[in-house]
Amino acid sequence: MSYETYLSVVVPAYNEEENIPLLYQKLKEVLQRLGEDYEIIFVDDGSTDRTWEKLKEIAQKDKKVKLIRFRRNYGQTAAMYAGFQHASGEVIISMDADLQNDPEDIPRLLEKIQEGYDIVSGWRKDRKDPFFSRKLPSMVANWIISRVTGVKLHDYGCTLKAYRADIIKRLELYGDMHRFLPALTKNLGAKVTELPVKHHPRAFGKSKYGIGRTVRVILDIFLVKFLNEYINKPMYVFGTVGFLLFSLGILTLFYLVFIKFFLDEDIGRRPLLILSVLFTLAGIQLISTGIIAELLVRVYYRTKEEKPFVVEEKVNF
Repeated sequence: MSYETYLSVVVPAYNEEENIPLLYQKLKEVLQRLGEDYEIIFVDDGSTDRTWEKLKEIAQKDKKVKLIRFRRNYGQTAAMYAGFQHASGEVIISMDADLQNDPEDIPRLLEKIQEGYDIVSGWRKDRKDPFFSRKLPSMVANWIISRVTGVKLHDYGCTLKAYRADIIKRLELYGDMHRFLPALTKNLGAKVTELPVKHHPRAFGKSKYGIGRTVRVILDIFLVKFLNEYINKPMYVFGTVGFLLFSLGILTLFYLVFIKFFLDEDIGRRPLLILSVLFTLAGIQLISTGIIAELLVRVYYRTKEEKPFVVEEKVNF
């Protein structure tokens, strides 16, 4: 596969008007020092401030800066997906627009790519965020994700990553799956490593994430596990759970029959047993419905050839 440029930098942005000019200057300085052909793709995820105006001012002066604007806010996953699909570089770097990621780390990520890795994930080893609302939930989530998926990383949530384009462009991203990209490439045989990177306190604007997203992350972990290991053999999941529940039901029935006929006890008034059965069935049904619904969404987008976002405007493409 031939590529128009060597490096594409994809930057999702949502209400980052104060950070955009500074980020552009830092990116430009670092990328020019590399001596390689590059492009910077900013994806405005439906900003309501002057982010788009700032970006257009920059793009008018620098044709290496390319812009995509969504009609509304679709989320970081959609913004990154749009950037990946429009990128023309052999290597793609993703990073946040809030200046907490440092462009100076880009050459180090590229060195790892040149060593033969397909994905190099940034690790915010000295993370400059509040402990209880950001760092602690992230530590727990990273531990769970690493053990469930088998791809062990310290920091799945760090947006600063380097990807080989032929790997990352194979993925179709929906929902909030951007943080799981290293795990999602497991089936593709991608070689994944991580590298400690700098992390700066947010100087301008407000964080778009909080502790409330922890529940969504945990639910997504189950989905990633399913997509990685059981997408082609769902019967292994549902069949195993069904067999265990069936066996438990039979054993419980034998127990009830025994106490009814041999101990002469009443088994018709046991609300706790009925309640536990209802809770178990309801939980299985909800999880199964969630997985099936996720698969149906993916099939829908593939058959309709539609994307989970609507682009309003492009600049310099």
